[in-house]
Amino acid sequence: MNPFFRLQRDILLGLQRLVVGGAAFYDVPPVHPCVFFANHTSHLDTTGLLAAIPPAMRDRTRPVAGADYWNKTAMRRYIAHTLLNVVLVDREKGGADALVPLKTALDQQDSLIVFPEGTRRDTTLPGEFKSGLYHLSKDRPTLALIPVYQQNLHRALPKGAPFPLPLLCRSHFGAPLYNDRGEDKETFIARMHQAVCDLADTF
Repeated sequence: MNPFFRLQRDILLGLQRLVVGGAAFYDVPPVHPCVFFANHTSHLDTTGLLAAIPPAMRDRTRPVAGADYWNKTAMRRYIAHTLLNVVLVDREKGGADALVPLKTALDQQDSLIVFPEGTRRDTTLPGEFKSGLYHLSKDRPTLALIPVYQQNLHRALPKGAPFPLPLLCRSHFGAPLYNDRGEDKETFIARMHQAVCDLADTF
């Protein structure tokens, strides 16, 4: 990553941690490459998670987000393409086609940040997970899937709020999970969802 762009990214992450905190708790140190999957409650989720992971992993960790949102303005495009190296997904395609950019990034040994709910929810516990995490990992039994629970970000920057509030936000990273049990889609997704919910109970 260009050092100038890395500096801008780290200033952005540092500002977020200064305003809303960002303490990170790890059950075990995360491995690379991996897929971090977390609850989704705020526009601060992506930068909050990036700020919480070990600095050595940031250059090779790519958030996944909708192209329709991040390509909408010049500022969003700059943040997505230049600072955060986002994997942009065409949400209108859906299905296997939407996962192609994610699989390409994994093949390049990048880690990913995904939000399996698919949209933000102003709730303490995550809503129903979509099936993308299953399809992304079903042919990759050694791919580490790391559950993350992010606390308080929905209160720090609720929908419609122009500026974040100075609240204490924290991230709890669980032990890696794997899609190696031969589970059907519903059973696997339920296990991943429960893993995030279990981390919420630790705060």
